[in-house]
Parts: sequence; structure tokens; C-alpha cells
Amino acid sequence: MRVALAVLAAVPLGAACAEPAAAPGFPDESTLQRIERRGVLTVGIKFDHPLFGFKDPTNGRITGFDAELARLVAKDLTGSERNVRFIEIMPRDREKFIEQGLVDMIAATYSITPERARAVGFTDPYYYADQDILVRADDTRIRGVDDLAGKKVCTADGSTSKDRLRARAPRAKLEVVNSYSECTHALVSGRIDAISTDDSILIGLMSLRPDSVRLVGETFGRELYGIGVRREDHAFRRYLNGLLTQYLRDGRWDRAFRDTIGITGADRGRAKPAR
Repeated sequence: MRVALAVLAAVPLGAACAEPAAAPGFPDESTLQRIERRGVLTVGIKFDHPLFGFKDPTNGRITGFDAELARLVAKDLTGSERNVRFIEIMPRDREKFIEQGLVDMIAATYSITPERARAVGFTDPYYYADQDILVRADDTRIRGVDDLAGKKVCTADGSTSKDRLRARAPRAKLEVVNSYSECTHALVSGRIDAISTDDSILIGLMSLRPDSVRLVGETFGRELYGIGVRREDHAFRRYLNGLLTQYLRDGRWDRAFRDTIGITGADRGRAKPAR
């Protein structure tokens, strides 16, 4: 943004008024150019996922690892991490938001799958997660996925966790809801027996109720998170891949992890992709 302003300042006044100057370095009418001209990066993110994407009820600030990653991208694109607008997104709506152009990108614990890749363009992975199980703190019946048979298990619509549960725990009684906050209320109230999804999500939920719930710790499937963009937007995807590689190498990824999910003692080595 500041580079573009410097270029404009060097153009004679008449020429500048006659035709808007293109943002330097980005293809005409590309997503990158539109973001630079607009001065704001629009990001689809979860608002109910502590430590990844969470709206603080006390001040309205969006916090978490995905939020910090989005702010890094905004700073590189616009010159300030404040130039980001977060839009709440549910798991089932992620592809729709991208296809309809409602957001520039999605950073929302978005697992890369072949099915999704037919509709959305994914960056290279920026985070690794494993599916696990969350139960009430005093429940000792469930020690792994095989113990879910006959149990009421909650997960979110539009998630990869739902499909894996149906394959690995076919006798579980699935409760599919819109958000994991609904699952948490159902678990604590005793209406369900367990929640199963990515451990990154479960660790966040557990951080809000550390005395009420516990993580089983027996994982059964790996997830790779990527940033989602329009499928045909190869230039934006390449640009983001370049940024992610920088963040993973120069310590910015590590700082974002340390300040968010890392406060729980989560294993950085298992979560961090190699570049």
C-alpha cells in the first residue's frame, strides 16, 4: 500500500487524475491487487474456537492462531496487521463463502481433502492436527475410538471428523450440530457422552472448562490445515505459500503458536510442518 502511494506521488497530477494507477507488482484485477487497493484483507474464521479463532466476549477482539496468521498476511499485504476484517464462518459454509467471493481467504482449521480441493484452492499445510476425543472429566468409560460404540458423540456438520467417525466408530450415535460450542454445552450438561474432532479444536474447548472436561489422548487420524482461496486463484495461492514458508522459517509461526495454542503445553513439533 505504501509502495503504491509512493509511485502515485511521482506521477504528474494530470496523468494521475486521468486513470487510476495499478498496484505495482500484482496482476491487474487480481485478488492481490484488489486487497491492496481496498487496503483491507477479508478473512473467514471461526468465532467459537478458542486458541484458533475466538471472539473475546469482553472486547470483541478475534484471538487465536488462525487470527494471528491472518494478521501477519494483512501486514505483509497492506502494511498493518490492523487492516484485516474477520467474518464468522461455520464449517459447512466454508466452500460457499469462497465460491461467492464473500471473503478473500479462509483461515479456520480448514482441513485439506481431495473433495474440498475440487471446489477450493488450498495453500500448502501450515498446521498438523490429529483427531481425538473429549469427555467429561469424571467419565472413565471412554479410552479410545473403540469405546464410542453405543455412545452419543457430537461433531460439527461439514467437518472431516464426521466422516472419520462414521468409518472408525460405526456404532456410535452421532449428534451433528452447527458448531463445537453446541457440542460443549451438550457434553457438560450430560446430553451426550463425547465430542470428537481435531485435537487442536478440543484443546481449545478444554481451555474454557479445564475442570469439567478432559482429552482422552488416543488419536486416530491426521488433519492438514491449509488456507482456502478461490480454486482458480493461482497467483494468490502462490503468494500465500511464499508467506507461509517465511513464517515457518523466520520464527513468526513459532511466536504465533507460543502466544495461542502453545500456552496449553501443546506439542509444537507435532503441529509444525517442515519447509
